[in-house]
Amino acid sequence: MAKRWLAAAVAGLLVLSACSSPDSKQSPEQANPAPGAAKPGPPPGPYPFGTVQQKAPALEDGKVGVVRRIQTDKPYVFITMDDGAVKDPSAPSLIQQSGGHPVLFLNNRYVKGHEAYFKSILDSTGAVLGDHTVNHPNLKGKPLDFQKKEICDDADDFQKSLGVRPTLFRPPFGNYDQNTLKAAALCGMRATVLWTASVNDGVVQFQVGDKLRPGDIVLMHFRKTFKEDYEAFIAQAKKDGLTPVPLADFLG
Repeated sequence: MAKRWLAAAVAGLLVLSACSSPDSKQSPEQANPAPGAAKPGPPPGPYPFGTVQQKAPALEDGKVGVVRRIQTDKPYVFITMDDGAVKDPSAPSLIQQSGGHPVLFLNNRYVKGHEAYFKSILDSTGAVLGDHTVNHPNLKGKPLDFQKKEICDDADDFQKSLGVRPTLFRPPFGNYDQNTLKAAALCGMRATVLWTASVNDGVVQFQVGDKLRPGDIVLMHFRKTFKEDYEAFIAQAKKDGLTPVPLADFLG
């Protein structure tokens, strides 16, 4: 009986020794994060994003102002993304990881049926929704009623489908006339936004000089080259010592 008890005790000690061996201990680096723990994100911004830094130009004669760049002495740059034709699945994570805070100037004809994709970008990245008309026509020279329908219907449709009504407007092709500015105001827009640089096929193209300047508004599109274009913008901004911040904060 004593021998059986001794054998059982020795076996128990061996089991305890095996369970507490150094090889079974998890180092801090290997520790599993708690469920739902926040993933590392971009560093905090230079000011509390979502707070108004500047105002949009005041309406004049019932027309919105035209903004090509932001007047600032801060090292800030702004990214905008047009149309929505190609839904690159990497877009939400790319934008979120970099903290680009773009304005998405979208056409409802491209958003319709893909609302979940664009809503995921708006909800996860700090992006702001912009109006780019329903069908992307050249507005210049068109009657006021035609222009108003294209702009207002785009905003109204987004209010219903995405839960957000845009207040920043970009005319397709950058073409506009006085009717455009009046129609934008009638549809509740705060500003007509153009650009001073663009990204195409992974290359940043400048309207002035050979680098991005503080206050530049950069144009890119939802195209097959989305990843290359966006990464080119981020790399150029870093090279030129600029921080992407939300354009909407400067057109409050």
